[in-house]
Amino acid sequence: MGMTPTPLLERLRAVDWRLTPQRRVIAEAMEGDHVHLTAEEVLERARGRLPEVSLATVYNTLNELVSMGEVQQVDTGSGPTRYDPNTKDGHHHLVCLKCGDLRDVHPQGMDALELPRSDRFGYRIVNREVLFQGYCRECGGP
Repeated sequence: MGMTPTPLLERLRAVDWRLTPQRRVIAEAMEGDHVHLTAEEVLERARGRLPEVSLATVYNTLNELVSMGEVQQVDTGSGPTRYDPNTKDGHHHLVCLKCGDLRDVHPQGMDALELPRSDRFGYRIVNREVLFQGYCRECGGP
C-alpha cells in the first residue's frame, strides 16, 4: 500500500492559506479516501457544518485550490466535474460508465508512461492523467 496522503486541511495550513470559516468547512468536506465530490456534494457536506456557505463560495474555493495544485479536477467524460484532494501521489482513476462510481487506482507499470520528445509538440509535460473505464459489480461487472 502507498503512504497515506496528508489531509488537505493540513496541507493548506502548511502553505499559510488564509482559512476563513467557509474555506475550512470546504476543505474538511473533502477528507477521506476515494473522495471525488462534485461542487454540489462539497456544498452539501460543508453546509452540514456551516449552513450559510454558498455554491459560489464553493466554486471559487475549489477553483483556487485547483490553481494552487492542492485539488485535482477529474473529468470522467459524462456528468459533472469532480474534485480530488489527493494530488500528491500520481494516481489515476477508474470510473463506472453506468453509475459513475469513481475510484483512485495505482496501476502497475504506469510510471514508464512517457511521451517521446517527438510527440510533445514542444510542450513541457507537467501532468499525466489516465482514466480507466468499465462497469462496477452492481452495474454488470464480473
